[in-house]
Amino acid sequence: MSVAFFFAVLLLDFALTPYRFLFAGIMLLVVVGLLDDLRELPPEQRIWAQILAALLMVGGGGVVLDDLGYLVASEWLLSLGVLAWPLTVFATVGVINAMNMSDGLDGLAASLALITLGCLALFAWRGEDYGTLGVLVMLASVLLPFLIINLRPDGPALVFMGDAGSMFLGFSLAWLLIQASQGEGRLMAPVTALWIFALPLMDTVTLLIRRSVLGRSPFLGDREHFHHLLLSAGYTERQTLLLMVVLAAAAAASGVAGELLDVPEPWMFGGFVALFGLYVWITLHMLRRRRLPRTESSSDQSDRLVAHPKTGAEVVSTQRAPRSGSISG
Repeated sequence: MSVAFFFAVLLLDFALTPYRFLFAGIMLLVVVGLLDDLRELPPEQRIWAQILAALLMVGGGGVVLDDLGYLVASEWLLSLGVLAWPLTVFATVGVINAMNMSDGLDGLAASLALITLGCLALFAWRGEDYGTLGVLVMLASVLLPFLIINLRPDGPALVFMGDAGSMFLGFSLAWLLIQASQGEGRLMAPVTALWIFALPLMDTVTLLIRRSVLGRSPFLGDREHFHHLLLSAGYTERQTLLLMVVLAAAAAASGVAGELLDVPEPWMFGGFVALFGLYVWITLHMLRRRRLPRTESSSDQSDRLVAHPKTGAEVVSTQRAPRSGSISG
């Protein structure tokens, strides 16, 4: 995907100088991600690579989260001042890992990314920023063929994104989200970025908090992602994918509507906080139900962990219907 993206952007009829450090960060993360896919690097090494890529974005590319918009009051711009750089690095690493954690179900990470890219493309077209629009279209054009091959209707996926692909995608989204929401000519309010990237963001933040509260390392994988909970509830992989795409699209559509209708940013932020609270309540409820003891008499409806025939990874299966594809922890 990254190689295709590099060749695709060469077709754009404008100077690529502002995106030099985007390409540099992508190359760094793709190399590190490839090594991790082949040799399973320690989580700390991946985090340091992500921090370095974020510093390239901030220091070299000048893409910085200078303010959070008018979250508190419509007359008060919440500037970050000296916190701009560290919070930009933190947010970038967060988006990268949100994409990485979403890559646990065939087609999920690419589908969620396409929703965000589509919203950003709409804002770029509305703001007549055709350079950014071109980059967004090229990135989407790279994802679509991958998604078609990854979601084969007649068998298991032939290609997987891996850490190399998910970190490439997450870093690109972080760059584009921050770039579109900052500066005098911003394409959207910063709070709108929360809505159009809502589902991966909420899932990642909830998991990190839960792992920390339970005394577990936030970098170690588990089976408590939202898509895992849906699979445990009895949904098939394709049903889970469809449901999550619909939920993400609904949240993104709400953010786009709020932006286009000039809904005050404090209201948009309050709405997102309410949505986040609802998401946490739902996931906690699903976790409690999953941990309830089950009787053998209901085993025909229960979820079981089985080994994927190709990857060996644990997948959720039921007695009702076999499932294809892979799910990473």
